[in-house]
Amino acid sequence: MDSNLDLQFMFSNLMLICNLGTSWFNQCKTEKQKRTSQNIHFNLRVYNLQRSASRVIYPISTPSRNAMEGGKPTLPLVYQAVQALYHDPDPAGKERASVWLGELQRSMYAWEISDQLLQLKQDVESCYFAAQTMKMKIQTSFYELPPETHTSLRDSLLSHIQNLKDLSPIIVTQLALAIADLALQMASWKGCVHTLIEKYSNDVSSMPFLIEILTVLPEEVHSRSLRIGANRRSEIIEDLAYYSTTVVTLLVTCAEKSGHDEKMLIKVFRCLGSWFNLGVLDNNFMASNQLLMILFQVLQRDETSTNLHEAASDCVCSALYAIENLAVHMPLAMQLFQGVLSLETAYHMAVAREDLDKVLNYCRIFTELSETFLEMTVRTPGQGMGDLRTLELLLICAGHPQYEVVEISFNFWYRLGENLYKMNDPALHRVFKPYIQRLLHSLARHCQLDPDHEGVPEDTDDFGEFRMRVSDLVKDVIFLVGSMECFSQLYSTLKEGNPPWEVTEAVLFIMAAIAKSIDPENNPTLTEVLEQVVLLPETVHIAVRYTSIELVGEMSEVIDRNPCMLDPVLNFLMKGLREKPLASVAAKAIHNICSVCRDHMAQHFQGLLNIARSLDSFALSTDAAVGLLKGTALVLARLPLEKIAECLNDLCAVQVMALRKLLAQDSSSGKLSDPTVWLDRLAVIFRHTNPIVENGQTHPCQKVIQEIWPVLSETLNAHQNDNRIVERCCRCLRFAVRCVGKGSASLLQPLVTQMVSVYQVYPHSCFLYLGSILVDEYGMEEGCRQGLLDMLQALCMPTFQLLEHPNGLRNHPDTVDDLFRLVTRFVQRSPVTLLSSTIIVHIIQCAIAATTLDHRDANCSVMKFVRDLIHTGVTNDHEDDFEIRKRLIGQVMEQHGQQLVTQLINTCCFCLPPYTLPDVAEVLWEIMVFDRPVCLVMLICSLCFSIYLSICHPSAEECKQVCWAIREFTRLYR
Repeated sequence: MDSNLDLQFMFSNLMLICNLGTSWFNQCKTEKQKRTSQNIHFNLRVYNLQRSASRVIYPISTPSRNAMEGGKPTLPLVYQAVQALYHDPDPAGKERASVWLGELQRSMYAWEISDQLLQLKQDVESCYFAAQTMKMKIQTSFYELPPETHTSLRDSLLSHIQNLKDLSPIIVTQLALAIADLALQMASWKGCVHTLIEKYSNDVSSMPFLIEILTVLPEEVHSRSLRIGANRRSEIIEDLAYYSTTVVTLLVTCAEKSGHDEKMLIKVFRCLGSWFNLGVLDNNFMASNQLLMILFQVLQRDETSTNLHEAASDCVCSALYAIENLAVHMPLAMQLFQGVLSLETAYHMAVAREDLDKVLNYCRIFTELSETFLEMTVRTPGQGMGDLRTLELLLICAGHPQYEVVEISFNFWYRLGENLYKMNDPALHRVFKPYIQRLLHSLARHCQLDPDHEGVPEDTDDFGEFRMRVSDLVKDVIFLVGSMECFSQLYSTLKEGNPPWEVTEAVLFIMAAIAKSIDPENNPTLTEVLEQVVLLPETVHIAVRYTSIELVGEMSEVIDRNPCMLDPVLNFLMKGLREKPLASVAAKAIHNICSVCRDHMAQHFQGLLNIARSLDSFALSTDAAVGLLKGTALVLARLPLEKIAECLNDLCAVQVMALRKLLAQDSSSGKLSDPTVWLDRLAVIFRHTNPIVENGQTHPCQKVIQEIWPVLSETLNAHQNDNRIVERCCRCLRFAVRCVGKGSASLLQPLVTQMVSVYQVYPHSCFLYLGSILVDEYGMEEGCRQGLLDMLQALCMPTFQLLEHPNGLRNHPDTVDDLFRLVTRFVQRSPVTLLSSTIIVHIIQCAIAATTLDHRDANCSVMKFVRDLIHTGVTNDHEDDFEIRKRLIGQVMEQHGQQLVTQLINTCCFCLPPYTLPDVAEVLWEIMVFDRPVCLVMLICSLCFSIYLSICHPSAEECKQVCWAIREFTRLYR
């Protein structure tokens, strides 16, 4: 069942719907025919090639003609192409050579030619190309070779790697990968590890490439490049486990004989780490193995080189990761635990010598140790394997002056906080509280800017990103210390002392991280902090002012509970808004306050409107400007309904005038200006102006949007060939429609007309998305259904033409996503209208073809459409149109059900990554719910009976069971 021939046999009678499925089957059939007429040989005669400096014209393929149709290319031509790829000074020549060599690699001739190039051993470039080609062919096209050539191929590869072992390490690695991939797929090669060790272990010169093969072999077992199937993979893992002690014994011998050969020791540690990662090493054997002792001796020695230290560290980390299931690996776990604890002295020595590379390695090891023993640490802190010295090691690392060191341990602290939060045990929290307090103290120190730093803190450099990660970590673990307690302690350090500005700024930064997690109700400390912050003089370091503004923005809940603070806070923020370095952070703080204090800010709307009118006079980032408008719109929505229309008109006027000005300039100059800034600002205003409107009341925004429509329409027409600007126009219109809902009915006819007209010429997928919004809003209105169906049909025709091009689905995933978002809305809002139309047949055929598309969003939309479509046949059975829906879905399943089921099974095995399988399972489940007997018949037709039972057993009672069955089934083919 694991071989490609088995797959061909199983699916030979299936109708494969989409191009991908058909081409796969045809390719297999064609290549099988080639096998019968062409015998593949290895170790063929070697040609004497001469370098040629002359320009070579390669027969580059076109869509209608393959470059290899003229027969096998000559070896001199291949060699010249390789030379051009690496040495041609003309980029166009390099590109021609690359395309031609790519065609060669995909052809059947690649096997023989790469073998000959390796025999020739002309130079590094040609040998590397040949080795890489051989690896690629074995990984992706192994089915091309008849079984009787496998042994010859193996012998040839082993001969090549022995002959080329001194030419280049990268060539040896490529050949080692080729041999490993061959061993994994060549079921007749039994005990490959034993064979290799027996053949090469006694030859010192062969030892490096032997260890390289033994390193990559376990790494390739779970490679997605190889479709070896679960059964074969299990067989391989069992075989490797059986010979693992032989491998380790070989590595011990190599390590002991290596003496001062550092390169060999690095190879040994890499190989051991690879076998640890596979998880097949015997626990008891390794616990008492000499290699483990050598590993820690290397890490303890002060004179160990950086490269060797890194290899040993990687190996220990792999070992720690492999024993995460401590109950099964207790002997080895105890040895590793004691070994890592013994490295503390070596860490201090590396710190003393300022060897940052080794310090980082030790911290990686300490972190991996802590993560491995995390469960024990939480369940039995301070006892046995729950020894809290693991936390002490991490806190020692946190004391290192370089922030990169403590950053390594962040994931452990996240996990520790998550585990303790779930356990919700106050006594346990008290045990870990002092460790978290020490961690927070270290983090506050690491967040300090340099004393000679000028300007505001940077958010985008490495240190700025580190501070953001610190902020996230503090928010996740602060519950162990107590937000208010920590906040008060931090405030005390500012209040009672006179720290340098950089200490003050770092403390304010940590306070800002935890401010939102404190209950603001009747909290005098928070109010006092807020009062003191807004009184900061303008003479303090600008970084302190910057972070103080951030803190004020995070304390918006406190301001909401204490409205008397609103005026002084706004005055404080307005000062920052007028200063270029502080403008964006002040705008963000105002946005936060508007979001939380909407009712209190209503009295300040005029001030916000004045800011919005002169937005470009402030030195704001794009996001900060949009955020200010968002805050203003949120407050606008809280005004009395009778005032909203006028205020919205004033708020939009600046953007509308700017768009009109651009259109006038473009008309006179003939050059188009970019309107996206103004479109984005209008979009955010429409998106967040959401007043509460009772039934029967006219939406206050309706008139304003109707008046703005002509400008948006004209902008769309002017830029209809620019996908980026059209996308922004559609986004603006989308939020305008959402803003007023049914109140946008007067725009429906002209908007749809323009959408369809432009889409015929420029099929921007955003029109499909906008169409889905219109269907969502109006699809249940009887008078709109036919018009929306006409829109759908008009949009579908150009879409199908686009997707029918070669690789159309793959090249236009956004179009696929938005198309099926649109038709899904139709299914949800007016299923009978869609199912009764003639377009539904083409949509379903397109959906079946698109199920193979390996694109997360697009495939999700396709599966959701199919699932929701079938679901309409069983849902809401109390409604008047239920029988009609059920009958129409029955017709769909009768016409397309078998194709759909066959395609879904084929797709699961050969096209889609595992994370998409739940979506496929939901579709199959809906088919079962709609008509279980028919679904079972379809599966029988798609698969042999024994496999059908494993996927869709009649006793499956929920979608989860179907998903599990599909996962198990597809593992046989991956």
